[in-house]
Amino acid sequence: MLPMALPFETEIRAMEELLNRLESSTTSSAEEIKRIRRELTNLVRKRYSELTPWETVLVSRHPNRPQTMDYVRMIFDDFVELHGDRAFGDDRAIRTGFARIGEYRVLLVGHQKGHDLKERTECFYGCAHPEGYRKALLKMRLAAKFKLPVISLIDTPGAFPGIGAEERGQAQLIATNLYEMSRLPTPIICVVIGEGGSGGALGIGVGDKVSMLEHAYYSVISPEGCAGILWKTANEVTKPRAAAALRLTSRDLFALQVIDDIIPEPDGGAHREPHEMGRILQRYLLRYLRELKTIPIDQLLELRYQKYRVMGVFEELLGPFEPQPASQSIEA
Repeated sequence: MLPMALPFETEIRAMEELLNRLESSTTSSAEEIKRIRRELTNLVRKRYSELTPWETVLVSRHPNRPQTMDYVRMIFDDFVELHGDRAFGDDRAIRTGFARIGEYRVLLVGHQKGHDLKERTECFYGCAHPEGYRKALLKMRLAAKFKLPVISLIDTPGAFPGIGAEERGQAQLIATNLYEMSRLPTPIICVVIGEGGSGGALGIGVGDKVSMLEHAYYSVISPEGCAGILWKTANEVTKPRAAAALRLTSRDLFALQVIDDIIPEPDGGAHREPHEMGRILQRYLLRYLRELKTIPIDQLLELRYQKYRVMGVFEELLGPFEPQPASQSIEA
């Protein structure tokens, strides 16, 4: 079954349907099928190498894109889920649990959006509540107690924007997570696997290694939110403009030194080859674990501090700023 086609995939879908017809026909030659497959592969590779920022956002939101619990099934073993925040409830938008990847025991934290309507409703489409961030921090502290690395898989459009979440201290809990993760005495690996929206992503996003899948995005606000603020409307003109202005793609953020690595996706995105994406992600996670486990904790914390201390690109004025006298300013 073909994956849902995105708006920019018109040519790709037409060629996929042609290939399906040829493969189901008894009169098609093997050479013709091979040629169409080769042309389709080249077309997909070319189109996905030229994605605009807005098209990247659409890919990151594809309903067939692997989520945290899909990666649990594909690349983690012995997963034992941990529930609850000891205060309010168990937020299903953030999943936590002990697991094993390769030779390493880890604590896994990740957003879950859900694949069908029932699961999406249960998970609030990946928008976590305060109890989700409280749960994540409690489990990460438990990991530090047992000297287990933390792996955080980020995939959320943002924290839940409801009144109840604000009343229960959403902003304060995200800020607390940022502070506590910055000094948690155990290795932390963060990977944006889909959407990395606003404080909802940052709430589990402070780590020693921060990476993104090639067609994920990571931003202070969604393109729709940005467009609504700047142009008072989010439509097919303003959303692409906002996405381009936000510099939210993996290439942009790698160039700005906000992330450490771009993890390549299979041709056509992770939603076309989820098992291959799982193998690629597993390889990168094991590499990060081998690297971080050799660093003493004191040095690791200092490196983490310096990583965020120097982050950010800015411009300086060419010369000293000389304010005009008040009288001149008024006349101007």
